[in-house]
Amino acid sequence: MEAIVKTNFKFPKQKDEYVGKVRDVYNINDEYLVMLVSDRISAFDVVLPKGIPYKGQILNQIAAKFLDATADIVPNWKIATPDPMVTIGHRCEPFKVEMVIRGYLAGSAWREYKAGNRTLCGLPLPEGMVENQKFPTPLVTPTTKAMEGHDENISKEEIIASGLVSKEDYEAIEKYTLALFQRGTEIAAKMGLILVDTKYEFGKKDGKIYLIDEIHTPDSSRYFYAEGYEERLAKGEKQRQLSKEFVREWLMENGFQGKAGQQVPEMTPEVVSNITDRYIELYEHITGTKFVKAENGNVLARIEKNVNDCLASLLK
Repeated sequence: MEAIVKTNFKFPKQKDEYVGKVRDVYNINDEYLVMLVSDRISAFDVVLPKGIPYKGQILNQIAAKFLDATADIVPNWKIATPDPMVTIGHRCEPFKVEMVIRGYLAGSAWREYKAGNRTLCGLPLPEGMVENQKFPTPLVTPTTKAMEGHDENISKEEIIASGLVSKEDYEAIEKYTLALFQRGTEIAAKMGLILVDTKYEFGKKDGKIYLIDEIHTPDSSRYFYAEGYEERLAKGEKQRQLSKEFVREWLMENGFQGKAGQQVPEMTPEVVSNITDRYIELYEHITGTKFVKAENGNVLARIEKNVNDCLASLLK
C-alpha cells in the first residue's frame, strides 16, 4: 500500500484546513472537525521524508477505541469514525496547554534528571531514582502548545498566573488528566502493559470542557511490557517499549536528533516496512485485537466518500 502523506479535500461547508505534523484537520462550518490521521511520521518535531503505510489507520482506530472507553470520565469530541483513517467530531476551542502525565521516570524526564535537574514543571523529583523507575504518584507536567518548534515545559502556577488557562478550568482538566491516566493504566495492565506516560488535550465548546484530539496511541504515549519490568529495572537494563521511541532511537543511532545541520538517515523500503510492522504490533498489544488492514485500492476516494456520507447526515 502507498502511504497517505498529503490530502487536499474540499468537503461541504468546509471553512479551512490545518495541516499538522501527522494530522490533516478540516473545519466544517465552525461546528465540526474532520480529522484525518495521515501516514506521516514525526520525531524530534520533524516530519520524516517517508510515510508509514497503515500508521494513520492504526492511530485513528486506537484513539477511537480509547475515546469510547473513557467517555464516562469526561465528554470527548468524537461523534463518528466514518473511515479507518478519519474521526469526525465537535470543533472545540483548545486550551493552550498540553497535559502531559508521567507515571515513570522515562524519556525527556529522565534526560533532565540525569543532567542533574530535580524539578520538573515546578514539581520536586525524589533523589536517588533510576531510569524507568515508577514515581510515588503520577506527575502532571504540562507543556505550552507551540505552533512551531518544541513544546515548552511550564508549571501549573505559571499557567494560572499568566492567564493561559483559568484556575477553575485548569483544576478541572488536571482532575480529568489523573482520572484518564488511571483508566489508561488499568486497561494497559489487562494487556500486560504499563502505561508509562502520555498527554491529553482539552478544549471548550459552548462553555463545556471536552477531551479532544487522540488518546493513548503510541504517538502520544509510551508503554512498557509488564513482564520482566522489575528484573530489567533491577539490572539497569533497557525496558521493552511499545511506543515510537524505537523510531527516535533509530534516528539517534544514525546521528539525527532534529538539530540544525543534521540529515535524516535514509528510509529504505526495509526500514519503512519494519516501522509498519512495529506499529501493527503496537495496535494488537494495546487493543488486544488483530489488526485488519483497510482496503488499499483508491484510499483517497474511499475517504472522501465515507466522510461525505457522514457529513450529509450531520449537516441536515
